[in-house]
Amino acid sequence: MTTSTRIVLASRPHGAPTAENFRTETTELRTPSAGEVLLQTLDLSLDPYMRGMMSEAESYTSPIELGQTIVGGTVSRVLESADPAFGKGDLVLGYAGWQTHSVESAKNLLPISATHILDKGLPRSAALGVLGMPGFTAWSGLENIGKPQAGETVVVAAATGPVGSMVGQIAKLRGARPVGIAGGPEKVAHLRELGFDAAIDHRADDFVDQLTGATPDGIDVYFENVGGKVWDAVLPRLNTYARVPVCGLVANYNSTSLPDGPDRSPALLGRILARSLTIRGFIQREFAPTQTAAFLAEIAPLVADGTISYREDVTDGLDNAVEAFTGLLEGRNFGKVIVRVAD
Repeated sequence: MTTSTRIVLASRPHGAPTAENFRTETTELRTPSAGEVLLQTLDLSLDPYMRGMMSEAESYTSPIELGQTIVGGTVSRVLESADPAFGKGDLVLGYAGWQTHSVESAKNLLPISATHILDKGLPRSAALGVLGMPGFTAWSGLENIGKPQAGETVVVAAATGPVGSMVGQIAKLRGARPVGIAGGPEKVAHLRELGFDAAIDHRADDFVDQLTGATPDGIDVYFENVGGKVWDAVLPRLNTYARVPVCGLVANYNSTSLPDGPDRSPALLGRILARSLTIRGFIQREFAPTQTAAFLAEIAPLVADGTISYREDVTDGLDNAVEAFTGLLEGRNFGKVIVRVAD
């Protein structure tokens, strides 16, 4: 029998998650049945969407049940296989979540070799970030909704994160003018290193004035990752026919009630009508079955040759996952958050 350590949802957070909302357990795993494999988790992806799944509020996916292992994308090593598609030692991309070992159905796994990441000399963790779900989220949101044209202004918040940084770099490749919004001088400086035409600190007292100065011709595409005060500043700057792919609203994930003040929905709808705006929410999985191959074909060579840069924020040890996750929600991360569960 293989022993697995896992982190489960002990209680539902009210506001920001705390250590008390999680519980670490040890369990014995059964031997894989036909069509299954025993996995050892190597790398775990931490992403903002996990906060939404800890709540019972209506969302695009079912909530995590109390006592259930926290979900998450993983790169794992096959320790034992009862499926001919995988052999011992194979590296696979899956969704094993916050645990050291698991028994998974082989049909839910993708061999890392299929992504050609290792063939291009990239680390296995790239399958969870720049060439994984976050990178594809940026690419598919722009390709299908944002559709930036040469010369247009593309603004993205949380711009040093794994999605935002890709949005800016892809927009630049399309001939557009990317403007990044991030928190703190270090992150703003990094955006300039990535080639953003302008970089703005949303923590600055003159943030709204900075945004106005950085978008003299208005905003044609706004890739929404944050919501909150950033959205309030962006909305008046949107041009006629602007497109807004809505990917996330991390500023609101820990909210326990609606914001104070008058109902602003009439003003929002009025702006949508007057400017003929397109605001469309999306989850990358709607595009993944038909567009992942095109994404990898275009972006993987650009990552391999350094045209597209990426940054990872790596934490060692599953026992540090909770702290890394709460830091992510507070914006303390710098790049794609990865927990290195095992070497």
